[in-house]
Amino acid sequence: MSFADLGLSDELLRSVADSGYGEPTPIQRAAIPSVLMGKDLVGIAQTGTGKTAGFVLPMIDILHHGRSRARMPRSLILEPTRELAQQVSENFEKYGKYHPLSMALLIGGVQMGDQIKALEKGVDVLIATPGRLMDLFGRGKIMLTDCKLLVIDEADRMLDMGFIPDIEEICGKLPKDRQTLLFSATMPPPIQKLAQKFLNDPKTVEVARPATANINIEQRLVEVPADKKKDALRDILRHEEFKNAIVFANRKTTVRELATSLKRSGFAVGQIQGDMDQSDRIAEFDRFKKDEITILVASDVAARGLDVKGVSHVINFDVPWQPDDYIHRIGRTGRAGMKGIAITLATRADAEAVERIEKLIGHKIARAGEPTKALKEAPSKSEAQPKRGRRAEPKRKLEPKAEAKPEPNAEAKPEPKPEPKSAKQQPPRPERSPVVEDIKNEWNGPMPSFLSVSAG
Repeated sequence: MSFADLGLSDELLRSVADSGYGEPTPIQRAAIPSVLMGKDLVGIAQTGTGKTAGFVLPMIDILHHGRSRARMPRSLILEPTRELAQQVSENFEKYGKYHPLSMALLIGGVQMGDQIKALEKGVDVLIATPGRLMDLFGRGKIMLTDCKLLVIDEADRMLDMGFIPDIEEICGKLPKDRQTLLFSATMPPPIQKLAQKFLNDPKTVEVARPATANINIEQRLVEVPADKKKDALRDILRHEEFKNAIVFANRKTTVRELATSLKRSGFAVGQIQGDMDQSDRIAEFDRFKKDEITILVASDVAARGLDVKGVSHVINFDVPWQPDDYIHRIGRTGRAGMKGIAITLATRADAEAVERIEKLIGHKIARAGEPTKALKEAPSKSEAQPKRGRRAEPKRKLEPKAEAKPEPNAEAKPEPKPEPKSAKQQPPRPERSPVVEDIKNEWNGPMPSFLSVSAG
Protein backbone atom coordinates (compact mmCIF):
# COMPACT_ATOMS: atom_id res chain seq x y z
CA MET A 1 0.00 0.00 0.00
CA SER A 2 1.23 3.50 -0.90
CA PHE A 3 0.30 6.92 0.47
CA ALA A 4 -1.81 7.47 -2.65
CA ASP A 5 -4.05 4.58 -1.58
CA LEU A 6 -4.91 6.38 1.68
CA GLY A 7 -6.94 9.14 0.01
CA LEU A 8 -4.52 12.03 0.54
CA SER A 9 -4.48 15.02 -1.82
CA ASP A 10 -1.98 15.41 -4.64
CA GLU A 11 -0.30 18.36 -2.90
CA LEU A 12 0.18 16.29 0.22
CA LEU A 13 1.55 13.35 -1.75
CA ARG A 14 4.12 15.71 -3.29
CA SER A 15 5.31 16.90 0.12
CA VAL A 16 5.52 13.30 1.37
CA ALA A 17 7.58 12.31 -1.68
CA ASP A 18 9.82 15.35 -1.15
CA SER A 19 10.47 14.11 2.39
CA GLY A 20 11.71 10.78 1.05
CA TYR A 21 8.93 8.51 2.34
CA GLY A 22 7.64 5.80 0.01
CA GLU A 23 5.25 3.61 2.00
CA PRO A 24 3.12 4.41 5.04
CA THR A 25 3.84 2.75 8.38
CA PRO A 26 1.22 0.45 9.97
CA ILE A 27 -0.17 3.20 12.25
CA GLN A 28 -0.44 5.55 9.26
CA ARG A 29 -2.23 2.94 7.15
CA ALA A 30 -4.70 2.29 9.96
CA ALA A 31 -5.27 5.85 11.16
CA ILE A 32 -5.25 8.16 8.13
CA PRO A 33 -8.41 6.85 6.34
CA SER A 34 -10.45 6.99 9.57
CA VAL A 35 -9.29 10.52 10.37
CA LEU A 36 -10.15 11.68 6.82
CA MET A 37 -13.65 10.23 7.33
CA GLY A 38 -14.10 12.41 10.43
CA LYS A 39 -14.14 9.58 12.99
CA ASP A 40 -12.81 9.78 16.53
CA LEU A 41 -9.73 7.64 16.99
CA VAL A 42 -7.66 6.01 19.74
CA GLY A 43 -4.20 5.16 18.43
CA ILE A 44 -2.00 2.88 20.53
CA ALA A 45 1.50 2.97 19.13
CA GLN A 46 5.05 3.18 20.32
CA THR A 47 7.19 6.20 19.61
CA GLY A 48 9.12 5.89 16.38
CA THR A 49 6.24 4.27 14.50
CA GLY A 50 5.28 7.36 12.49
CA LYS A 51 2.18 8.21 14.52
CA THR A 52 2.83 11.97 14.29
CA ALA A 53 2.43 11.88 10.52
CA GLY A 54 -0.58 9.64 11.16
CA PHE A 55 -2.55 12.67 12.37
CA VAL A 56 -0.62 15.56 10.78
CA LEU A 57 -1.18 14.41 7.19
CA PRO A 58 -4.98 14.00 7.32
CA MET A 59 -5.32 17.21 9.39
CA ILE A 60 -3.63 19.21 6.63
CA ASP A 61 -6.15 17.96 4.05
CA ILE A 62 -9.12 18.48 6.40
CA LEU A 63 -8.10 22.05 7.31
CA HIS A 64 -7.31 22.98 3.69
CA HIS A 65 -10.97 23.90 3.31
CA GLY A 66 -12.07 26.73 5.58
CA ARG A 67 -10.88 30.02 7.02
CA SER A 68 -9.47 30.95 10.42
CA ARG A 69 -10.65 33.82 12.60
CA ALA A 70 -8.80 35.97 15.11
CA ARG A 71 -8.08 34.25 18.45
CA MET A 72 -10.23 31.28 17.39
CA PRO A 73 -8.04 28.36 16.27
CA ARG A 74 -9.70 25.77 14.04
CA SER A 75 -7.77 22.81 15.48
CA LEU A 76 -5.77 22.08 18.63
CA ILE A 77 -2.91 19.64 19.29
CA LEU A 78 -1.92 19.11 22.91
CA GLU A 79 1.62 17.93 23.67
CA PRO A 80 3.16 17.17 27.08
CA THR A 81 6.51 18.90 26.48
CA ARG A 82 7.92 21.87 24.59
CA GLU A 83 10.24 19.64 22.59
CA LEU A 84 7.38 17.50 21.31
CA ALA A 85 5.30 20.55 20.44
CA GLN A 86 8.26 21.96 18.51
CA GLN A 87 8.67 18.74 16.56
CA VAL A 88 4.99 18.56 15.62
CA SER A 89 5.21 22.13 14.32
CA GLU A 90 8.21 21.08 12.18
CA ASN A 91 6.08 18.24 10.76
CA PHE A 92 3.37 20.70 9.76
CA GLU A 93 5.93 22.93 8.07
CA LYS A 94 7.44 19.96 6.21
CA TYR A 95 4.22 18.32 5.03
CA GLY A 96 2.10 21.44 4.67
CA LYS A 97 4.42 23.44 2.41
CA TYR A 98 1.98 23.21 -0.52
CA HIS A 99 -1.00 24.22 1.63
CA PRO A 100 -1.58 27.81 2.80
CA LEU A 101 -2.24 26.93 6.44
CA SER A 102 -1.38 29.17 9.38
CA MET A 103 0.06 27.74 12.58
CA ALA A 104 0.93 28.92 16.09
CA LEU A 105 3.06 27.29 18.77
CA LEU A 106 2.14 27.93 22.40
CA ILE A 107 4.88 26.70 24.74
CA GLY A 108 6.41 27.88 27.98
CA GLY A 109 9.91 29.24 28.36
CA VAL A 110 9.48 31.90 25.63
CA GLN A 111 7.85 35.32 25.50
CA MET A 112 4.07 35.48 25.07
CA GLY A 113 4.13 38.54 22.80
CA ASP A 114 4.76 36.78 19.49
CA GLN A 115 2.35 33.97 20.43
CA ILE A 116 -0.43 36.46 21.13
CA LYS A 117 0.21 38.27 17.83
CA ALA A 118 -0.07 34.97 15.93
CA LEU A 119 -3.38 34.19 17.65
CA GLU A 120 -4.80 37.61 16.81
CA LYS A 121 -4.12 36.98 13.11
CA GLY A 122 -6.03 33.71 13.26
CA VAL A 123 -4.55 30.21 13.07
CA ASP A 124 -5.65 26.97 11.45
CA VAL A 125 -3.46 24.79 13.68
CA LEU A 126 -2.66 25.54 17.31
CA ILE A 127 0.03 23.34 18.90
CA ALA A 128 0.28 23.84 22.65
CA THR A 129 1.38 22.51 26.00
CA PRO A 130 -1.49 22.51 28.54
CA GLY A 131 0.11 25.00 30.92
CA ARG A 132 0.70 27.81 28.41
CA LEU A 133 -2.69 27.24 26.77
CA MET A 134 -4.53 27.57 30.11
CA ASP A 135 -2.48 30.66 30.94
CA LEU A 136 -3.46 32.46 27.72
CA PHE A 137 -7.04 31.28 28.03
CA GLY A 138 -7.22 32.75 31.52
CA ARG A 139 -5.94 36.07 30.14
CA GLY A 140 -8.72 36.13 27.55
CA LYS A 141 -6.30 35.86 24.62
CA ILE A 142 -7.84 32.76 23.07
CA MET A 143 -11.28 31.25 22.47
CA LEU A 144 -11.84 27.55 21.76
CA THR A 145 -15.45 27.68 20.57
CA ASP A 146 -14.47 27.27 16.90
CA CYS A 147 -12.06 24.37 17.44
CA LYS A 148 -13.50 21.37 15.59
CA LEU A 149 -10.52 19.00 15.75
CA LEU A 150 -8.61 18.02 18.90
CA VAL A 151 -5.51 15.83 19.13
CA ILE A 152 -4.28 14.59 22.52
CA ASP A 153 -0.81 13.25 21.86
CA GLU A 154 1.32 11.13 24.25
CA ALA A 155 -1.64 10.79 26.61
CA ASP A 156 0.15 8.46 29.02
CA ARG A 157 2.96 10.98 29.34
CA MET A 158 0.33 13.62 30.10
CA LEU A 159 -0.84 11.35 32.90
CA ASP A 160 2.69 10.98 34.28
CA MET A 161 3.17 14.75 34.29
CA GLY A 162 -0.15 15.47 36.02
CA PHE A 163 -1.85 17.18 33.06
CA ILE A 164 -5.06 15.12 33.00
CA PRO A 165 -7.10 17.67 35.05
CA ASP A 166 -5.99 20.42 32.63
CA ILE A 167 -6.95 18.28 29.64
CA GLU A 168 -10.37 17.61 31.12
CA GLU A 169 -10.86 21.35 31.63
CA ILE A 170 -9.73 22.12 28.09
CA CYS A 171 -12.07 19.48 26.64
CA GLY A 172 -14.93 21.09 28.56
CA LYS A 173 -14.31 24.39 26.77
CA LEU A 174 -14.36 22.87 23.26
CA PRO A 175 -17.53 22.36 21.19
CA LYS A 176 -19.09 18.93 21.67
CA ASP A 177 -19.48 18.29 17.94
CA ARG A 178 -15.75 18.01 17.35
CA GLN A 179 -13.46 15.24 16.12
CA THR A 180 -11.07 13.94 18.78
CA LEU A 181 -7.93 11.88 18.25
CA LEU A 182 -6.03 10.36 21.19
CA PHE A 183 -2.60 8.78 20.80
CA SER A 184 -0.72 6.93 23.49
CA ALA A 185 2.03 4.33 23.77
CA THR A 186 0.21 2.62 26.64
CA MET A 187 -3.39 2.64 27.84
CA PRO A 188 -3.49 2.65 31.65
CA PRO A 189 -6.96 2.84 33.26
CA PRO A 190 -7.00 6.67 33.68
CA ILE A 191 -6.37 7.11 29.95
CA GLN A 192 -9.10 4.61 29.12
CA LYS A 193 -11.52 6.63 31.27
CA LEU A 194 -10.42 9.84 29.53
CA ALA A 195 -11.13 8.29 26.13
CA GLN A 196 -14.55 7.03 27.25
CA LYS A 197 -15.48 10.46 28.58
CA PHE A 198 -14.41 12.70 25.71
CA LEU A 199 -14.40 10.55 22.55
CA ASN A 200 -17.52 9.59 20.65
CA ASP A 201 -17.59 5.95 19.53
CA PRO A 202 -13.89 5.98 18.63
CA LYS A 203 -12.14 3.52 16.38
CA THR A 204 -9.24 1.88 18.21
CA VAL A 205 -6.06 1.25 16.25
CA GLU A 206 -3.29 -0.76 17.87
CA VAL A 207 -0.13 -1.51 15.94
CA ALA A 208 1.76 -3.21 18.77
CA ARG A 209 0.98 -4.76 22.12
CA PRO A 210 0.92 -2.15 24.88
CA ALA A 211 4.30 -1.58 26.51
CA THR A 212 6.32 -3.69 24.13
CA ALA A 213 9.75 -2.66 22.98
CA ASN A 214 10.55 -2.24 19.30
CA ILE A 215 11.79 -5.56 17.89
CA ASN A 216 14.49 -3.67 15.95
CA ILE A 217 16.19 -2.70 19.21
CA GLU A 218 18.81 -4.98 20.73
CA GLN A 219 18.51 -4.62 24.50
CA ARG A 220 21.37 -5.23 26.93
CA LEU A 221 21.80 -4.81 30.65
CA VAL A 222 25.23 -4.25 32.19
CA GLU A 223 25.50 -4.96 35.91
CA VAL A 224 28.08 -2.62 37.42
CA PRO A 225 29.04 -1.30 40.88
CA ALA A 226 27.51 2.10 41.62
CA ASP A 227 30.90 3.82 41.91
CA LYS A 228 32.00 2.43 38.52
CA LYS A 229 29.05 3.61 36.41
CA LYS A 230 30.89 6.55 34.85
CA ASP A 231 33.83 4.30 34.00
CA ALA A 232 31.44 1.81 32.40
CA LEU A 233 29.74 4.56 30.39
CA ARG A 234 33.04 5.91 29.08
CA ASP A 235 34.13 2.39 28.18
CA ILE A 236 30.92 1.74 26.24
CA LEU A 237 31.25 5.02 24.36
CA ARG A 238 34.89 4.25 23.49
CA HIS A 239 34.46 0.64 22.42
CA GLU A 240 30.95 0.42 20.96
CA GLU A 241 30.79 1.16 17.25
CA PHE A 242 28.22 3.91 17.58
CA LYS A 243 27.23 6.73 15.23
CA ASN A 244 25.60 8.77 17.96
CA ALA A 245 24.00 8.12 21.32
CA ILE A 246 21.44 9.57 23.72
CA VAL A 247 22.36 9.00 27.37
CA PHE A 248 19.46 9.20 29.83
CA ALA A 249 19.73 10.03 33.53
CA ASN A 250 16.99 10.35 36.14
CA ARG A 251 18.03 13.70 37.63
CA LYS A 252 18.90 17.07 36.12
CA THR A 253 21.98 17.30 38.34
CA THR A 254 23.20 13.96 37.01
CA VAL A 255 22.72 15.19 33.44
CA ARG A 256 24.91 18.22 34.13
CA GLU A 257 27.59 16.17 35.89
CA LEU A 258 27.70 13.55 33.13
CA ALA A 259 27.91 16.12 30.35
CA THR A 260 30.80 17.88 32.13
CA SER A 261 32.61 14.60 32.85
CA LEU A 262 32.29 13.30 29.28
CA LYS A 263 33.41 16.62 27.84
CA ARG A 264 36.55 16.46 29.99
CA SER A 265 37.16 12.97 28.65
CA GLY A 266 37.22 14.32 25.10
CA PHE A 267 33.73 13.39 23.88
CA ALA A 268 31.63 15.72 21.70
CA VAL A 269 28.69 16.00 24.08
CA GLY A 270 25.66 18.19 24.73
CA GLN A 271 22.83 18.14 27.25
CA ILE A 272 19.09 18.73 27.53
CA GLN A 273 17.47 19.13 30.94
CA GLY A 274 14.65 21.08 32.55
CA ASP A 275 16.72 23.90 34.06
CA MET A 276 17.93 25.07 30.65
CA ASP A 277 16.25 27.88 28.73
CA GLN A 278 14.07 26.73 25.86
CA SER A 279 16.33 28.40 23.29
CA ASP A 280 19.39 26.60 24.70
CA ARG A 281 17.61 23.24 24.66
CA ILE A 282 16.54 23.70 21.04
CA ALA A 283 20.07 24.77 20.09
CA GLU A 284 21.59 21.65 21.73
CA PHE A 285 19.06 19.40 20.03
CA ASP A 286 19.80 21.00 16.65
CA ARG A 287 23.55 20.45 17.16
CA PHE A 288 22.84 16.77 17.80
CA LYS A 289 20.65 16.45 14.71
CA LYS A 290 23.37 18.09 12.59
CA ASP A 291 26.04 15.71 13.97
CA GLU A 292 27.99 18.60 15.49
CA ILE A 293 27.90 16.56 18.70
CA THR A 294 27.60 12.77 18.84
CA ILE A 295 26.38 12.32 22.43
CA LEU A 296 23.33 13.96 23.97
CA VAL A 297 22.80 13.57 27.72
CA ALA A 298 19.14 14.03 28.60
CA SER A 299 16.66 13.85 31.43
CA ASP A 300 13.21 12.34 30.93
CA VAL A 301 11.89 15.69 29.75
CA ALA A 302 13.35 14.58 26.41
CA ALA A 303 12.44 10.91 26.67
CA ARG A 304 9.37 10.98 24.47
CA GLY A 305 8.96 11.85 20.87
CA LEU A 306 12.41 13.29 20.14
CA ASP A 307 12.79 12.39 16.50
CA VAL A 308 16.34 12.07 15.21
CA LYS A 309 17.00 9.80 12.28
CA GLY A 310 19.67 7.18 12.74
CA VAL A 311 20.35 7.27 16.49
CA SER A 312 22.44 4.13 16.85
CA HIS A 313 22.52 3.81 20.66
CA VAL A 314 20.49 4.70 23.71
CA ILE A 315 22.23 4.30 27.05
CA ASN A 316 20.34 4.39 30.34
CA PHE A 317 22.93 5.66 32.78
CA ASP A 318 20.19 5.33 35.40
CA VAL A 319 17.48 2.68 35.37
CA PRO A 320 14.27 4.71 34.94
CA TRP A 321 11.99 5.01 37.94
CA GLN A 322 8.86 4.27 35.87
CA PRO A 323 8.84 1.10 33.74
CA ASP A 324 6.97 2.88 30.94
CA ASP A 325 9.81 5.39 30.64
CA TYR A 326 12.15 2.55 29.71
CA ILE A 327 10.15 1.88 26.56
CA HIS A 328 10.00 5.54 25.62
CA ARG A 329 13.69 6.06 26.26
CA ILE A 330 14.90 3.18 24.14
CA GLY A 331 12.39 4.19 21.48
CA ARG A 332 14.81 6.95 20.43
CA THR A 333 16.75 4.28 18.51
CA GLY A 334 15.55 1.65 16.05
CA ARG A 335 13.21 4.15 14.39
CA ALA A 336 11.73 3.94 10.89
CA GLY A 337 12.72 0.29 10.48
CA MET A 338 16.39 0.80 11.36
CA LYS A 339 18.32 -1.28 13.88
CA GLY A 340 19.33 0.12 17.24
CA ILE A 341 21.03 -0.83 20.50
CA ALA A 342 19.83 0.06 24.01
CA ILE A 343 22.19 -0.47 26.95
CA THR A 344 21.14 -0.07 30.58
CA LEU A 345 23.61 0.26 33.44
CA ALA A 346 22.21 -1.34 36.59
CA THR A 347 23.51 -1.64 40.14
CA ARG A 348 22.38 -4.09 42.80
CA ALA A 349 20.06 -1.38 44.16
CA ASP A 350 18.25 -1.33 40.78
CA ALA A 351 17.15 -4.99 40.98
CA GLU A 352 13.49 -4.22 41.75
CA ALA A 353 13.24 -1.53 39.06
CA VAL A 354 14.74 -3.90 36.48
CA GLU A 355 12.31 -6.61 37.53
CA ARG A 356 9.36 -4.25 37.00
CA ILE A 357 10.63 -3.33 33.54
CA GLU A 358 11.06 -6.97 32.56
CA LYS A 359 7.57 -7.75 33.82
CA LEU A 360 6.18 -4.92 31.68
CA ILE A 361 7.98 -5.91 28.47
CA GLY A 362 7.34 -9.62 29.05
CA HIS A 363 10.90 -10.96 28.89
CA LYS A 364 14.27 -10.70 30.59
CA ILE A 365 16.81 -8.23 29.26
CA ALA A 366 19.99 -9.94 28.09
CA ARG A 367 22.82 -9.50 30.60
CA ALA A 368 26.15 -8.35 29.23
CA GLY A 369 29.55 -9.05 30.76
CA GLU A 370 31.72 -6.53 32.56
CA PRO A 371 32.32 -3.68 30.10
CA THR A 372 36.03 -3.24 30.79
CA LYS A 373 39.03 -5.17 31.95
CA ALA A 374 39.80 -2.28 34.30
CA LEU A 375 36.48 -2.72 36.04
CA LYS A 376 37.22 -6.40 36.57
CA GLU A 377 40.62 -5.63 38.04
CA ALA A 378 39.37 -2.81 40.26
CA PRO A 379 36.33 -3.96 42.23
CA SER A 380 34.62 -1.57 44.59
CA LYS A 381 35.85 -1.29 48.16
CA SER A 382 32.83 -3.08 49.50
CA GLU A 383 33.61 -6.09 47.29
CA ALA A 384 37.38 -6.04 47.78
CA GLN A 385 37.36 -6.27 51.59
CA PRO A 386 36.10 -9.32 53.49
CA LYS A 387 33.16 -8.82 55.76
CA ARG A 388 33.94 -7.82 59.29
CA GLY A 389 34.28 -10.71 61.72
CA ARG A 390 35.17 -13.27 59.06
CA ARG A 391 38.61 -14.49 57.99
CA ALA A 392 39.41 -14.12 54.30
CA GLU A 393 39.64 -17.40 52.44
CA PRO A 394 43.19 -18.29 51.31
CA LYS A 395 43.78 -17.93 47.59
CA ARG A 396 45.38 -21.38 47.28
CA LYS A 397 45.91 -24.37 49.43
CA LEU A 398 49.40 -24.51 50.89
CA GLU A 399 51.01 -27.93 50.71
CA PRO A 400 53.50 -28.88 53.44
CA LYS A 401 57.07 -29.40 52.35
CA ALA A 402 58.12 -33.00 51.97
CA GLU A 403 61.01 -32.95 54.41
CA ALA A 404 61.35 -29.83 56.52
CA LYS A 405 64.93 -29.99 57.80
CA PRO A 406 65.33 -28.27 61.17
CA GLU A 407 68.15 -25.81 61.77
CA PRO A 408 71.22 -27.47 63.29
CA ASN A 409 71.01 -25.52 66.55
CA ALA A 410 67.23 -25.53 66.83
CA GLU A 411 65.56 -27.84 69.28
CA ALA A 412 62.49 -29.69 68.16
CA LYS A 413 59.50 -28.73 70.25
CA PRO A 414 56.51 -30.98 70.76
CA GLU A 415 53.32 -30.14 68.92
CA PRO A 416 50.57 -28.76 71.21
CA LYS A 417 47.81 -30.28 69.12
CA PRO A 418 46.43 -33.77 69.70
CA GLU A 419 47.75 -36.76 67.82
CA PRO A 420 46.12 -37.28 64.40
CA LYS A 421 43.77 -40.18 63.90
CA SER A 422 45.96 -41.63 61.18
CA ALA A 423 48.31 -44.31 62.35
CA LYS A 424 51.07 -43.14 60.01
CA GLN A 425 54.09 -41.36 61.50
CA GLN A 426 53.95 -37.60 60.78
CA PRO A 427 57.18 -35.83 59.74
CA PRO A 428 58.59 -33.31 62.21
CA ARG A 429 57.53 -29.68 61.53
CA PRO A 430 59.68 -26.56 61.82
CA GLU A 431 59.24 -24.16 64.71
CA ARG A 432 56.25 -21.85 64.33
CA SER A 433 56.34 -18.11 64.81
CA PRO A 434 54.67 -17.01 68.04
CA VAL A 435 52.77 -14.26 66.09
CA VAL A 436 49.92 -15.47 63.89
CA GLU A 437 48.07 -12.84 61.82
CA ASP A 438 44.32 -12.73 61.17
CA ILE A 439 43.55 -14.57 64.41
CA LYS A 440 41.47 -12.68 66.96
CA ASN A 441 43.01 -11.94 70.36
CA GLU A 442 40.40 -13.94 72.19
CA TRP A 443 41.43 -17.20 70.47
CA ASN A 444 42.84 -19.64 73.05
CA GLY A 445 42.28 -23.00 71.40
CA PRO A 446 44.75 -25.22 69.60
CA MET A 447 46.57 -23.64 66.68
CA PRO A 448 45.49 -25.02 63.25
CA SER A 449 48.51 -26.63 61.67
CA PHE A 450 48.07 -25.06 58.24
CA LEU A 451 48.63 -21.55 59.68
CA SER A 452 52.10 -22.48 60.76
CA VAL A 453 53.35 -23.41 57.31
CA SER A 454 55.80 -20.99 55.71
CA ALA A 455 54.79 -19.66 52.26
CA GLY A 456 58.29 -19.58 50.91
